[in-house]
Amino acid sequence: MLPVCVRQVCKKTVPAKKALGLISKNAYTTEASFDTANYKLHKLEEGPSTHVTINKQEALTIYTQMHTIRRLETSAGNLYKDKIIRGFCHLYSGQEAVAVGIKHALRPHDGVITSYRAHGWTYIMGVPLVNVLSELTGRQGGCARGKGGSMHMYCENFYGGNGIVGAQAPLGAGIALAAKYKGTDGVCFTLYGDGAANQGQLFEAFNITKLLDTPCIFVCENNGYGMGTSTERAAASTDFYSRGDYVPGIWVDGMDVLAVRQAAKYAVNYCASGKGPIVLEVVTYRYSGHSMSDPGTSYRTREEVQEVRHSRDPITSFKEKILSRNLVTPEEIKEIESKIRAEVDDATKKAKADKEIGMDEIAGDIYCNNLEHPIRGVSIFQNFTHKRIGPAVNHN
Repeated sequence: MLPVCVRQVCKKTVPAKKALGLISKNAYTTEASFDTANYKLHKLEEGPSTHVTINKQEALTIYTQMHTIRRLETSAGNLYKDKIIRGFCHLYSGQEAVAVGIKHALRPHDGVITSYRAHGWTYIMGVPLVNVLSELTGRQGGCARGKGGSMHMYCENFYGGNGIVGAQAPLGAGIALAAKYKGTDGVCFTLYGDGAANQGQLFEAFNITKLLDTPCIFVCENNGYGMGTSTERAAASTDFYSRGDYVPGIWVDGMDVLAVRQAAKYAVNYCASGKGPIVLEVVTYRYSGHSMSDPGTSYRTREEVQEVRHSRDPITSFKEKILSRNLVTPEEIKEIESKIRAEVDDATKKAKADKEIGMDEIAGDIYCNNLEHPIRGVSIFQNFTHKRIGPAVNHN
């Protein structure tokens, strides 16, 4: 017998449901409804609905994207340990529901800018896995030809990460202002961590966006810890959804991809209708340390991390939801996981085998139109000449 929730969605006999396309020939539903956790509201009389409905294709896409990001970050972590990725490397494992949930609320003309946990965002915004991994390993096949690294990857409507804590907030405000100036109803999702929530420039961005009523959606990814300390030790107020003061805000369960999607859709409609900025606090968790150089266990216990993995993991919990509603089959899940494993492994091999750019490209594309041929401010032992190569983003 179908679960009660499915029978409530399909209040017909089984033959009638099949005729309507709501039940497949194998008695699996093509649509199911779920209830999310309640949202907390600041300066809003009503918020997003806690009742969410998704179809089979949406479920498969969401699961594929979250699982791919997890595998991508696992590969990135291994490449860093093998010293193939050098410099900084901040992993997104545990926070996948935030990026994927927001992605499913985006329209083609909406923008996104984030902090340094940008690998997963780069992938779901359109850069193939091999180009993400090639960028991380400093290879010419990278989306910035290996010169951007972990935090500086870009594609259409994705304005990359930012290595300066909180610096993306005023940039996101500017992107949103540009959308308003051009007369579109586009919005900009501007993501930052709880560690950046006390930055002065964030409050300056709140102020100017509210003053001008620009369509900026500020998203605080509250994973519980900044760089080496908990939110309770770093912030006098941890109600980040209300920290915009005069800017409305919503608290969201960031481990539930459907709750994030619902809140993001609400925020898009709110900003696109000309009401000005809004703040979303999505409460999530990072499994790794702040960066690969941080073991992540000096300020929290291993038992805490394992407890979250076992009880609140965004990918596992979503998989259990869609399986329990007969929205997908176990065989489909296994096929997806197997395919993703092969794709990430293949992309990793190609990235490792790729070559670095030549020294002649080091000064490439610094300018759109170079008016001075020598490059100033570099070592006196090098004579770099500007070179116009073309679009840095490489999807080939």
